[in-house]
Amino acid sequence: MAAVRTTDALVAAVSVVVLSLFFNNLKSKSSSSKSPKLSESKKKSRQGLVGAVGNTPLIRINSLSDATGCEILGKCEFLNPGGSVKDRVAVKIIEEALESGKLTPGGVVTEGSAGSTAISLATVAPAYGCKCHVVIPDDVAIEKSQIIEALGATVERVRPVSITHRDHYVNIARRRASEANELAAKDKISEQIDGKEAEQLNGYVPNGEKHSSSRSMNCKGGFFADQFENLANFHAHYEGTGPEIWEQTRGNLDAFVAAAGTGGTVAGVSKFLQEKNPNIKCYLIDPPGSGLFNKVTRGVMYTKQEAEGRRLKNPFDTITEGIGINRITQNFMQAKLDGAFRGTDMEAVEMSRFLLKNDGLFLGSSSAMNCVGAVRVAQAIGPGHTIVTILCDSGMRHLSKFHSADYLSQFGLTPKATGLEFLGIN
Repeated sequence: MAAVRTTDALVAAVSVVVLSLFFNNLKSKSSSSKSPKLSESKKKSRQGLVGAVGNTPLIRINSLSDATGCEILGKCEFLNPGGSVKDRVAVKIIEEALESGKLTPGGVVTEGSAGSTAISLATVAPAYGCKCHVVIPDDVAIEKSQIIEALGATVERVRPVSITHRDHYVNIARRRASEANELAAKDKISEQIDGKEAEQLNGYVPNGEKHSSSRSMNCKGGFFADQFENLANFHAHYEGTGPEIWEQTRGNLDAFVAAAGTGGTVAGVSKFLQEKNPNIKCYLIDPPGSGLFNKVTRGVMYTKQEAEGRRLKNPFDTITEGIGINRITQNFMQAKLDGAFRGTDMEAVEMSRFLLKNDGLFLGSSSAMNCVGAVRVAQAIGPGHTIVTILCDSGMRHLSKFHSADYLSQFGLTPKATGLEFLGIN
């Protein structure tokens, strides 16, 4: 009789287990059918090239995190289709220009750039049916202009001069847009007069400058992107990069640090993060020759003798490209910063080699400088904090300079460190 009762108890127990598994399986199927929209959206294909811009991964930089006792995270902007953080800016600038009517499909977008923004504009402009004409200093890495030309854009390489000089690369780019608009107006007038073919203007420009392909027959006008002053730059990071960092960290971060060129990235991200949580500290890392460090830390950017407007040549004594400036842009004015650190060329070079050796990260000069900034922040606020920075681009477009042993040796910048001793970490 006892044996029968034991058997009945065993059968009952097994039945309970089976029923439990059955209902749990039903619950699992039910919950999976009601998965969050975010998870579903990740499974959907994105719309064309532009849809691939943004939503870049945030990774733990293991070597720096382990060395400092902080969680140092890098936003992998080099994984954008155009290879840099500037893809976000290019998309936002073009979309806002099209919406406002300042740019029309078939028109030419012009820009003065040290390289990355130019590459991004050349990458995304065709997706909007637009052309691209860029003006870059002739001292930037040659592969940048080669990439831009390969993307189908027109490239002008010019000598570096002060921003107040008529032939500063930004000012030339502004003129190219005006000239394209003049051509578009003349084409329209010619067509309206007698319906004949538009006047042949090849080789002629009103101010006597050499004709370029951005000013051709049937031009639909030009638009100067103006990345330094156009707040679409700031908007791209306030609406995109900042919210992504907040979501990816679930709001659990203590500090953000980045260098500034136009100032759009550091401004957009810092303002968004501090609006979400005022306790998040935001910092600038500034390269040699730039006045932003003094502006943030002392409130004075430069002496009258150092003012960029008084200089006749490139004021930046640095091998890092795309960061550092001696004027306050409209974009940088939006930044919410708690302090700044000064970085050196040697630190950036050493950092890039350290990260390649220890993390497999092959980064460009501005990315390396940002990582120098992340370590400086970690040293300042102490272990146990989460710090985010931007990995702007890879080293692929820096081969002839920042990643060239011959070039670096000319400036006494041959890397020698075996660890992070160049930042005081043994």
